[in-house]
Amino acid sequence: MAWYGKKSVDNDVVLSSRVRLARNVEGYPFGRHLTDDRVRELIGKIGAVLTSNGYEAVDFTGLDMIGATAYVEEHIVSPEFAGAKGPHTLFKNDKKSVYIMTCEEDHLRIQCITPGFSLDEAYAGAVEAESILDSSFNLAFDERLGYLTHCPTNLGTGMRASVMVFLPAITKFGKLSSITRQLSKIGLTVRGSYGEGSGSTGCLYQISNQFTLGVSEEESIEKLKNIVASVVDQERKLRDAMTKDDVWNSVADASARAYGTLMYARMLSFSEFMKLWCDVRLGIALDNVRKMNGQQDGTGIPSSLSYETLDTLFIESQPAVLTLLSGGTPMSPAERDVRRADAIKRRLAV
Repeated sequence: MAWYGKKSVDNDVVLSSRVRLARNVEGYPFGRHLTDDRVRELIGKIGAVLTSNGYEAVDFTGLDMIGATAYVEEHIVSPEFAGAKGPHTLFKNDKKSVYIMTCEEDHLRIQCITPGFSLDEAYAGAVEAESILDSSFNLAFDERLGYLTHCPTNLGTGMRASVMVFLPAITKFGKLSSITRQLSKIGLTVRGSYGEGSGSTGCLYQISNQFTLGVSEEESIEKLKNIVASVVDQERKLRDAMTKDDVWNSVADASARAYGTLMYARMLSFSEFMKLWCDVRLGIALDNVRKMNGQQDGTGIPSSLSYETLDTLFIESQPAVLTLLSGGTPMSPAERDVRRADAIKRRLAV
């Protein structure tokens, strides 16, 4: 099952939680020093262990660009992994939401993705997968430095924990830059929705730990949980301010117009969709706030429309995923925009 489209904790602000562990196998060179023959040998050994433990192998050398890119759009693999030329295989266990990239930057990139604010569950899933591999391989480890990784910035725990957050109020009130600076001072990073080097779309951001050396995995998780909880609280307070009379009408109007466009547009590019998606998702949140505050009038967006439906649309409306769901035949941008608008109407009508 996919990580998205499920009811989850704090999903008005937090879409997903992720924990990724970078690991390497002793006896094999790191990075580019590993020849294709040794890569195939290593993937074969890893695959023998994982497939016997319920994992499915996806050989990326056999995927076309649409298929590979769809995994990036679902936040399962990195763009670098999808575009790599040499042998590289993804091992996935959809039931446990665990995905293991082999021979990307490191021999193993073990990640667990869980819906909502659920870092403990994501960490437990990643550690469980790591233990399967640790029982079969000697993972490169130094008593002083910790886990050895291709990139020195991952030395130590080799762990990156992150949450994907929806921060329209913080963004619209101009608070994001100051929050980003504050988090940077305490070793956390705010990036776009696809991580390092990506821009933000739909007011989506990733907050993650920056340091892996000199701190335990558990300490990093706990610190991130506490800071994200504070960010969630700030976002909700600013949303509450948006429901006041002086700004409510303009915000409600933008949300209602966005919903109407999604329901009746004949063509939608992904960038336009994400702007509308942001306004509609915010509208649902503000309707809930006004209801809790005893305020009667809302945006007019149907109360049956859920965060889960919108978050599914966020993934399914992306170019490669949309193409695969439409049969896999490549489409022109215009054809894809027509198909996207139609798919959105059908999803919202349910």
